[in-house]
Amino acid sequence: MWWIIAGIVALGAAAWGPIVSNVEQAKYTVVEKHGNIEIRDYAPMIVAEVQVSGERQPAIKQGFRIIADYIFGNNIPNQKVAMTAPVTQQQTEKLAMTAPVTQTGEGNSWTVHFVMPSDYTLSTLPKPKNDAVKLKEISSKRFATIRFSGMGNTETLQQKSHELNEFLKENNLKALATPLYAFFNPPWTLPFLRRNEVMIEIAK
Repeated sequence: MWWIIAGIVALGAAAWGPIVSNVEQAKYTVVEKHGNIEIRDYAPMIVAEVQVSGERQPAIKQGFRIIADYIFGNNIPNQKVAMTAPVTQQQTEKLAMTAPVTQTGEGNSWTVHFVMPSDYTLSTLPKPKNDAVKLKEISSKRFATIRFSGMGNTETLQQKSHELNEFLKENNLKALATPLYAFFNPPWTLPFLRRNEVMIEIAK
């Protein structure tokens, strides 16, 4: 009997991750597709973001907690804001248009952000009580993206960043920023059902 119960629990865990991940996502149009690599044009959006320091994995956990606290009601007027996807993480330093995309620069300084639901404006979003949370509007941008499943650990992110950079070089595309890491699923989602992406802003 125990193995039947274990099987039911495992199936429930497998299904639950994708179900709760079915939330509003940042809006984009696919311009080109090359296997698991896409060129996308993203619509303008509003994000809640926080700057954190430290190693990559602890930094995104810390950033997630701070922004989650904001959307769960630590704001004025104590109002919940719907969760969206993905949660993103990026090294803070911006690169010049002619520079290669690298993992150097600021090193352990990271920007973590959530995209806010599209029915809000800057004036209608609740005001964060925590001064570390900043609300900002981002203009439309073009990204080269590579999608993959699994845990999205640092080694895999670096590997996918390298693959994406090689694609940019081969196609004479100019990178404008460090890689942006995007995570779409809650922590309990089984690895093979997860959606992760590395995104690099490029010139149009």
